Amino acid sequence: MSLEENKAIVRRFIEEFNKRNIAILDELIAPDYVDHDRKVRGRETDFNHGKQAIAKILQDYPDLHTTIEDIIAEGDKVWYLEKDTGT
Repeated sequence: MSLEENKAIVRRFIEEFNKRNIAILDELIAPDYVDHDRKVRGRETDFNHGKQAIAKILQDYPDLHTTIEDIIAEGDKVWYLEKDTGT
């Protein structure tokens, strides 16, 4: 995938998160997904738990909204700076 295609996936992930559509995330997360913050790899080993965590966050903060402030892609990696608002 191109750098722009990779960034588009991240943007769509955030759009769907803001719409509360966590069901589509299986489509957007690669089987060899790596979460560098939590040091986990793979959709099957962590992502199901991740969806539960996302659902809990959205329950706790029903008006949470994420905006991408900056996005950078290099190789097969994408980094983004987000701004979250909510109560």
